[in-house]
Amino acid sequence: MTSRILGRNVYICSANDTSTVLGGLSLNDSITNANFYSMVEIVFIFDNDYTLCSENGTTVQRDDHLLKEGKYLINTAGSLQVNNEPWLFRVRAVGANAPPESFRDAVRERDYRCVITGEPAGGYYDWTGYEPTFIFPLTHEQHWVTHGYDKWITIPGSRGSITSVQNGMLLRSDIGTLFQNYILSINPDDDYKIVFFRRNNYGIASTHLNQTFRDDPARPVDQLLRWHFRQAVLANVRGQGEPCPDFSTPLPPHLIGVGEGGGR
Repeated sequence: MTSRILGRNVYICSANDTSTVLGGLSLNDSITNANFYSMVEIVFIFDNDYTLCSENGTTVQRDDHLLKEGKYLINTAGSLQVNNEPWLFRVRAVGANAPPESFRDAVRERDYRCVITGEPAGGYYDWTGYEPTFIFPLTHEQHWVTHGYDKWITIPGSRGSITSVQNGMLLRSDIGTLFQNYILSINPDDDYKIVFFRRNNYGIASTHLNQTFRDDPARPVDQLLRWHFRQAVLANVRGQGEPCPDFSTPLPPHLIGVGEGGGR
């Protein structure tokens, strides 16, 4: 189990209490000041205008300049609350929770390649190293049903709306693990930017989903990509961060279900 605090070099505090860390981030070379503001607005709830400033008091502009390392203070005349939106702990889908063959085949037929890296798979007879990956986890189907996420789906799945091709992407296996761990996500509200929450050491040159995939009417719906991005921000930026499992090993029984209440 890996701590998301490791590697953090950006810290968030209230200007009224600069000694208490409310969140943080492991910076890489793609996160801008504007990106940082959008993350702050997911992690915190404001009832008044706010600004971010560096520790020396310099106001941070909401622009496309790359975010710098350091401590950032939130200034607001109103209240500041940590968002307690639920976060869903993901486990590897196996057995009864493994992706059905119809989902697997539909995702393969639509994508043919890793959506993130653009690398083509071997084809119908060789999909080694590529995995159809759920955006919203199949293991939390009850949460999906309870909150009515099926309203976003227009292409039915063989085992309910959650198994629709619109809830999946073909990813290189290592990239799929990062995606399931919320270490990597896609922000549909920032030109489908591919966002890493740790250093990008995975040979990915592209920073946005390619236009061909974005134009596909059967592609994942924006609402699900937006949900995953919010989950990734909550997992990595809120408080001390959420548990980060190693999907190569079984999840310890005492951690199953951890994080579903959110609000660390």
